[in-house]
Amino acid sequence: MKTLIITGPSGSGKSYLSKKISKLFNNTIVIKTDSYYKDNIFIKFLSIFQYDIYDRTISFNKREIKKTLRSLHNKDRLISFYNYDFQRKQSSKSEVTINYEGENQLLILEGIFAHRLDLNYNETINIVCQEEKDICFKRRLKRDQLERGRDSREVNNKFNISWYLFHENVQNYLNNFEVLSINPLDIVSYNQLFLYLQKQKTN
Repeated sequence: MKTLIITGPSGSGKSYLSKKISKLFNNTIVIKTDSYYKDNIFIKFLSIFQYDIYDRTISFNKREIKKTLRSLHNKDRLISFYNYDFQRKQSSKSEVTINYEGENQLLILEGIFAHRLDLNYNETINIVCQEEKDICFKRRLKRDQLERGRDSREVNNKFNISWYLFHENVQNYLNNFEVLSINPLDIVSYNQLFLYLQKQKTN
């Protein structure tokens, strides 16, 4: 199973790109790091006072997402997936039966923490989504107001901190592994990525 890492700052097009790729390659499995936030009392309490808690790895259930990844690579039949409700700040778990299609099947791990899981990134296909900051903010504002019940002031505060933290923490990943940078809306770079993924799937 080929593992594809898609990371990037908030609003850079990570989900958009993962959806486009999953439509092109049949039976692609997509895991969002956003679905693995913790919902314990400690994190809920911190979130009241700390705007950037959900942009820090302390809020993220690394153990459970790595367990999901191990189960998929072991080709377990029944896999545990998580979903996080941002308005209620509640996490839920579901069991899903997976149909595997050989070694060339794609597994996409997408999110701001996708590059911070202590995986062997020398064995994964690594992508960083890039976009101008103001465009990313507009996307984040629209999403958070519609899906997460946040006002513009709250979104602005969270976005600016998120932008800073992502670029601060991504440098080690960029410096130590082979990483492709792509603007998901740029047709030329997207087509190049598509050809690259086709080649990787047949190797």
